Amino acid sequence: MGRTVRLIGVPMDYGANRRGVDMGPSAIRYAGLADGLERAGVTPVDDGDLSMPRAEERDPDADQPRRGNAKFLREIEDVCRPLSDRVASTLANGEFPLVLGGDHSVAIGSLNGSARGEALGVIWFDAHADCNTPATSPSGNVHGMPLAAALGRGLFGETTWAPASGLRESSLVYVGLRSIDERERALIRDSEMTAFTMSDIDQRGISAVIEDAIAVATDGTEGVHVSLDLDWLDPKTAPGVGTPVRGGVTYREAHAAFEAISRRDEADGILRSMDVVEVNPILDEANETATMAAELTASAFGKRIL
Repeated sequence: MGRTVRLIGVPMDYGANRRGVDMGPSAIRYAGLADGLERAGVTPVDDGDLSMPRAEERDPDADQPRRGNAKFLREIEDVCRPLSDRVASTLANGEFPLVLGGDHSVAIGSLNGSARGEALGVIWFDAHADCNTPATSPSGNVHGMPLAAALGRGLFGETTWAPASGLRESSLVYVGLRSIDERERALIRDSEMTAFTMSDIDQRGISAVIEDAIAVATDGTEGVHVSLDLDWLDPKTAPGVGTPVRGGVTYREAHAAFEAISRRDEADGILRSMDVVEVNPILDEANETATMAAELTASAFGKRIL
């Protein structure tokens, strides 16, 4: 077996507006994640789940005047701090951190831990831009803010737990965007981030887009963090997500993208960390979305048809 992949479950749904995504880590494991990783040639080691209180036991608007329109931000901080430490220590031990969400706000901890002292590239597979701040968010749901947090935008720049020290705008690339708030659209256009929408995939094909995405994320960085939100896929392929958007990538396009990442990783060792998020078993059909998450993760680590 090759590298050791440490599974870190984060059953958090504080950042989402629909319950159930806290069961995502269990669903992905049940879908055969460990077996798929072993067949891909890596050694999975399961760290279990971080513990956290139920959302019903907490006040989503506590301390809101100071923290702006960001629900459960105190609780998300309490989860992301130890998650960041867990990711950083996993890397320091020469292992690969694979974070299983939970809603996408877990990526604040993943990115913070992975970018400690290293220039980090990021490939963000998502239907949404996730770069609202508490001041711009129409919902207050923090799963729409993790990139703003990691880049230290707005209120997040006043914190020590959210910004990812080794992450630059120019090293961040979106793949498959198709649902963007108006203020996020302006922010992306005025930034150094690279954004490939579903229209780009339609026009150029997934292979060309992912090769360009890899080039952006590896330019001047020490490694790449891959963040996979399952709503990146079309809802017909991945129905168990809280914020589905029609017109996403197909089953084969998704595998082609992750197989391309794996080939580049085998050649140059580009992968540094990964999170897989937003699987909601309550909304799923026969654990189909969790199975898709497990399969794509295995593809990222080298599982092939032949």
